[in-house]
Amino acid sequence: MNSSRTELHTFKINSRKQVKCFFPPGKVKMAAGKARIGHLAPGFTAKAVMPDGQFKDISMSDYRGKYVVFFFYPLDFTFVCPTEIIAFSDAAEEFRKIGCEVIGASVDSHFCHLAWTNTPRKHGGLGAMKIPLVADTLRSISTDYGVLKEDEGIAYRGLFIIDDKGVLRQITINDLPVGRSVDETLRLVQAFQFTDKHGEVCPAGWKPGSDTIKPDVQKSKDFFSKQQPQMG
Repeated sequence: MNSSRTELHTFKINSRKQVKCFFPPGKVKMAAGKARIGHLAPGFTAKAVMPDGQFKDISMSDYRGKYVVFFFYPLDFTFVCPTEIIAFSDAAEEFRKIGCEVIGASVDSHFCHLAWTNTPRKHGGLGAMKIPLVADTLRSISTDYGVLKEDEGIAYRGLFIIDDKGVLRQITINDLPVGRSVDETLRLVQAFQFTDKHGEVCPAGWKPGSDTIKPDVQKSKDFFSKQQPQMG
């Protein structure tokens, strides 16, 4: 590793232990990835920091039978990232109520993740978490999901909604400076679950309880006549 092209960060876990993390750059391009809408999401097994603070190997297959929101963020101990992770963690129970689990991931080690969760929120840390944080230290997961920013060796802000059969239903990838919306993510999960159950489709901005569309030329007119009564 060329240390002149990496940053070394030292994080304190407790009074006796510190963790040092290198963040190396890679090739100047974005990984193409294997993630495709309508196909099975790329599988993986990796070390994660769990909500109880323990380390555990988890796999995407562990969550079969549930919806999953799987999101990547660039690095621990940064600026936009804690706002997103805390927001998703705080909303974890709302997702679980509808049979959906939330998982975060970055290229940091599980030791770095642990150090960040042990840092108070008022100091830029995460504090106690309700979601697992995956350590993609080999960058294989972010590569497979097509979010690796290879010139820096970090992940873009990719977010993937995976259904209960393991099929990828939605992808968004943000550039580094802008965070994502938990409310919009929850809405999308609810919308996909509705279409799974009822077979109807959800118009723009749909929320639970609002009108949907029957995917039929004649039957869809019921929806459009309500929305646009002035149109002939």
